[in-house]
Amino acid sequence: MADVIRIVLVDDHPVVREGLRTFLDLHDDIEVVGDAATAGEAAAQVAGHRPDVVLLDLKLPDRSGLALLPELLALDPPPKVVILTSFLDDDSVRQAVRGGASGFLLKHASPDTIVDGVRAVVRGDLPLDPAAVRILASQRHDPLEVLTPREREVLELIAAGRSNRAIADELVIAEKTVKTHVSAVLAKLGVHDRTQAAIFAKDRGL
Repeated sequence: MADVIRIVLVDDHPVVREGLRTFLDLHDDIEVVGDAATAGEAAAQVAGHRPDVVLLDLKLPDRSGLALLPELLALDPPPKVVILTSFLDDDSVRQAVRGGASGFLLKHASPDTIVDGVRAVVRGDLPLDPAAVRILASQRHDPLEVLTPREREVLELIAAGRSNRAIADELVIAEKTVKTHVSAVLAKLGVHDRTQAAIFAKDRGL
């Protein structure tokens, strides 16, 4: 059996959390290991369970999901964080992707779409609601702008020909964390492998 994808749900509505848990737990390759109603609870749950994926709402009573995002991504290894919200606006989408979110989906999406998004993000893809794609496309942004500072460091070391082990040693992080960052870099740049990422970086003078 393939590895089970471990998830923490973060949403301030109990009904939403229970509904998500119910349909996610129907899948043998997915396990909900924790849930939280506030940013404070979420930080504790994620630090304690070390899930593969966090489904994170933007509207929380004590702090926004966007404000919580850097704290979650600072963990070693960081989880994949997929924003799952009821509304979508230009600034939220752009800030989430720039901040390191691995996906942006809407709660009214079909259950299958959310499950597919969870699986996609673990593969290193960047699942986005079609409306989020349109927002990002309309921005005509430089792909480098959506990389976090750590992802940019990893990209520069990829361009220098470093292996994952060498990158881990240089940045003093776990090799598993490096693999997570590499997957995020490839997805955000829209390239398929390290060679293409290195060419992209060198073309940009990194």
